[in-house]
Amino acid sequence: MQHKCNLIIDSCCDLPFEVVDREGVELIRFPYIMSDGEHADDLYQTSSAHDFYQAMRNGEEPTTAQVPVPVFRDAFERAIASGVPTVYLSFSSGLSGSFDAAALVHDQLMAEHPDAELYIVDTCLASVAEALLVYEALRQRDNGMTAQELARWAEEARYFVDAEFMVDDLEALRRGGRIPSSVAYAGSKLDVKPLLTITVDGKLSLAGVARGRKKGIKQLAEYYNKRKADSRPGRCVVIGNADCPKDAARLQEALGKGDDSILFLESSIGPVIGSHVGPDMIAVVFWGNDKREELSVADRIAKKVKGGE
Repeated sequence: MQHKCNLIIDSCCDLPFEVVDREGVELIRFPYIMSDGEHADDLYQTSSAHDFYQAMRNGEEPTTAQVPVPVFRDAFERAIASGVPTVYLSFSSGLSGSFDAAALVHDQLMAEHPDAELYIVDTCLASVAEALLVYEALRQRDNGMTAQELARWAEEARYFVDAEFMVDDLEALRRGGRIPSSVAYAGSKLDVKPLLTITVDGKLSLAGVARGRKKGIKQLAEYYNKRKADSRPGRCVVIGNADCPKDAARLQEALGKGDDSILFLESSIGPVIGSHVGPDMIAVVFWGNDKREELSVADRIAKKVKGGE
């Protein structure tokens, strides 16, 4: 099939490798560091999710880093040299400085090649939430969207991706600076399972707590049933897990009760995201309502003043 555009995606989308391994799609691999040195997140091509999370359970404390600027330059230069209009769908700028690095390289190259068609989009999403956007972007590309159309589509669609995920504890997120120490401390003292979501600007937010994993899985299913906006047959729901496949199966069963028309896409949380959420995270992602409409009036005014959408 001849496509009108190519895609560059990054490994923080946590999609199965076989989903993204196709012509005209380039994968940027985020780095992560373990006690034996630096690794590239290749969507579990060279290691397994179980091995990675088992190492964390045994005391390994992996760290992450931004994508090096030369990696973006090489990928973008290849895209320009190909002559095929290209879109890069980036991991949230609210959780990493990598998008800013990509934007810098993009601006430099566009100054050198003003006629090139290279678009970059901050998805404001992470992990399996980013997965849903990328998965649908691949479908839109197959349906004939141009690069410009796809970039515009992604800039709008990102606000309709809804996600909630449960982590076993907040320590890994605290260690990585993704949440305040006070929140992690409160969570550990209360002995609860934190439920998190992704805000409109691509940051993490505490959405609630659950007393135990069983109740947490039930609350994830309730979250989906309350907020889903797409009820067509074949709608896509992404279930992500950090080496807890039995819990993922339980969540899928809870979501599918009385509805066998859902298309489930299963995802293993990758090592970059996993370094921050730890083992046993479980997530549900789906198409919901416009997150911008959930902002308070005061926040909407602030966003307008700052020049946001």
